[in-house]
Amino acid sequence: MKSNQVILTSLLSLGLILGNVQLSQAQMDMTQSDHQFSRIEQPLSLKLLVTLGGLGLIGAEVWWFLFSKSQSKQATTYQGIQEVEITVDGGYSPDRIRVNAGQPVRLNFLRKDPSSCLEKVILPDFHKALDLPMNQVSSLEFTPNQAGDYTFHCGMNMFRGVLEVQDTNSQENHNSQKSESVASV
Repeated sequence: MKSNQVILTSLLSLGLILGNVQLSQAQMDMTQSDHQFSRIEQPLSLKLLVTLGGLGLIGAEVWWFLFSKSQSKQATTYQGIQEVEITVDGGYSPDRIRVNAGQPVRLNFLRKDPSSCLEKVILPDFHKALDLPMNQVSSLEFTPNQAGDYTFHCGMNMFRGVLEVQDTNSQENHNSQKSESVASV
């Protein structure tokens, strides 16, 4: 008798569970069909404003990547060493540095950005790397012997800069041509 009661109770429980599952499924089907999306008409001025705003943002992004000029700076010579101060804050500023070949160079990095990406600077062509602690000036010294453009970048290669090494003879020729053109005016 007891086993019959257990079987009957189990069957009733199973029936209730299956009935509830089917009922909830039917309710979900009905609620989904009742709540379809309806179109809300927007004023033409709002549509134009959103469209023009989007086009303006696209134009600003294109200008930033294609037409913005990088900051360039000529190193200043002090006691025979060419020196440049570089601020590390969301990138390198200046990100293009001009130096003369055959003279020692000291790059002074001041890191203001807490991003872990910018905690290291690497000059692969000169086999140099430097850790950059926050809010401290860190110096990197080397002597470039050949003219050319040499890149430096962060530890993740996301932020980059260029070290433009100029031949000292071409620099002197460029300066003399510049002074001649100014004198002729």
